[in-house]
Amino acid sequence: MIQFEQTFMNFLFHHQEKFNRTYHFLILMDAVISAAKHIQHYYLTGALKGNLGLAGEVNIQGEEVMRMDQIAHEIVIHYLKTSERVIHAVSEEEELIIPLEEKRGRYFFYFDPLDGSANVSHGLPVGFLFGIAKKNLKGTEDGHLRAGNDYIAAGMFVIPTGTFTLALREAGAWRFHVDETMNFVKPIRMILPDDTRSWELSFNEANRYTFDEKIQNWIAGNENKYSFRYLGALAGDFHRLLSNGGMFMYPAIINHPNPKKNRPQGKLRLMYEAAVVSFMCREAGGHAVDETGSPILNKKPDQPHQRTALYVGSKKLVDDIAGVLQG
Repeated sequence: MIQFEQTFMNFLFHHQEKFNRTYHFLILMDAVISAAKHIQHYYLTGALKGNLGLAGEVNIQGEEVMRMDQIAHEIVIHYLKTSERVIHAVSEEEELIIPLEEKRGRYFFYFDPLDGSANVSHGLPVGFLFGIAKKNLKGTEDGHLRAGNDYIAAGMFVIPTGTFTLALREAGAWRFHVDETMNFVKPIRMILPDDTRSWELSFNEANRYTFDEKIQNWIAGNENKYSFRYLGALAGDFHRLLSNGGMFMYPAIINHPNPKKNRPQGKLRLMYEAAVVSFMCREAGGHAVDETGSPILNKKPDQPHQRTALYVGSKKLVDDIAGVLQG
């Protein structure tokens, strides 16, 4: 017997119909899917085409740009333009907000086209992360940057594994897998497990002694209770976390031997990294806070590339560490 799985677009059609929503979001997500497939193609053929090295540039974050960073960014912007549904976009690779379809557009799109690009030259997994907010349809739209609580959807592709997770506001987090026809299929509702035996802690061990002392003490008192995993790409680490439970954390760096490397505000970007995974985590039953123990999704950005610390995962663990941060 041939087994047929529900496709992502069929799933989304039914979702829009169920909630009496328009087709505009379908058109946008079709563009996002096309972009992800093309990024995966360039990643898989990168070694052959010489696309896995440095581009010889430094981005707005002060980080060396990989050629694949540029390619992924160009691909996403192209498909967002073809959708004609995005007012403006914010990309990790561009300093300024990118105007697209300011008259006809309905959405704001915040994205990291290639999360974890340091993994590229080794052929390890990377991610394409995005958050989507909607235009104010009932009043004047001023185009302000949105907090995560204002997102209507957030998602991530883990490349080149062929997996895609999309969270829809108040409708859950859903994982899809690519099939032999390069369609994403088989929606699986992701809910963080309650069984602590599968829980994991994920953080950069190399930074351990640069964290606030109370965070170091919390780690020392809890690390033996859980497995430890760290890939070095937020999308990959969070992908695993959604299945196993536990907590990913990237605390503020305040005790580095080289003071220039301290990051008291945190390292991850709020709009297209921290808020994206925090939104997905909430829809899977979890929670996320910053270095003050305050919910990430409540943070209103002052500028497109604002940074933050991040603690995200199973609610019990995040609430526990939030108490430490607030103490």
